[in-house]
Amino acid sequence: MGSILRDWQGFHQFPAATQSKLVELFAKLKEEGVNKMTILVMGKGGVGKSSTVNSLLGERVVNVSSFQSEGLRPVMVSRDRAGFTLNIIDTPGLVEGGYVNYQSLELIKRFLLNKTINVLLYVDRLDAYRVDDLDKQIISAITDSFGKEIWNKSLLVLTHAQLCPPDDLSYDVFCGRRSEAVLKTIRMGAQIRKRDFEDSAIPVGLVENSGRCNKNENDEKILPNGDAWIPSLVKEIVGVATNGKKSLLVDEKLVNGSESNDRGKIFIPLILGVQWLLVKWIQREIKKDIVKGGKYI
Repeated sequence: MGSILRDWQGFHQFPAATQSKLVELFAKLKEEGVNKMTILVMGKGGVGKSSTVNSLLGERVVNVSSFQSEGLRPVMVSRDRAGFTLNIIDTPGLVEGGYVNYQSLELIKRFLLNKTINVLLYVDRLDAYRVDDLDKQIISAITDSFGKEIWNKSLLVLTHAQLCPPDDLSYDVFCGRRSEAVLKTIRMGAQIRKRDFEDSAIPVGLVENSGRCNKNENDEKILPNGDAWIPSLVKEIVGVATNGKKSLLVDEKLVNGSESNDRGKIFIPLILGVQWLLVKWIQREIKKDIVKGGKYI
């Protein structure tokens, strides 16, 4: 299930200041021998995954509507600029009827067969004021499907970032608290030890996809703290892509779950051996009882 590689026309829709920053970031990738990057976008429905894909590419490549459910299948969009290929994979929401949609996860895995994921964007909303057990279950399901290693190549993306924080909190303090809450949920859901999680800290990117997003003097979309969010997000993405951790190859073992089955097969000889010893012990005890019974006849 490939995607047609097209020239990145949307790049020219960015303000000149943003274009300049992106050129510099992609040059850094090329310096490290990276000419292709594949980004996987995952999260619950309605958090802004598809809108973020459109914003990153500067094109409306994925349909977004407030009155229409999101796509039921993953979609990969491929763009080329000056010999650099960018693939972004948008995916269905991972929740259906208040429960984790394992069918969607299975569909995503099979779509990703033989693809290498360089960066995972795990998307949630900044303006959600709490996390719950469902969030933890989603993280656990992603981890079960792709392994803990996927979080080594991940970036937490919080959308709807143009907001006024509650309780008289400053913008940066509120963003920090919300980020910490989601990151803690990722650590607990993925069952990653706190020390290991801190050693490979997951970065956070803030996003505002609304057309009403404020702009700076260079016509770049900015957040309430003044950051131009598109080049800032791409900078974080490049940082994850070049963090020295191994990218995730989705092979048949991962898709079919044969790796876990193979681990189980290791214990089969041991189980059979224990069963054989148990049978022999029972037979021996029965013979003893028979001998003892014969003595009293």
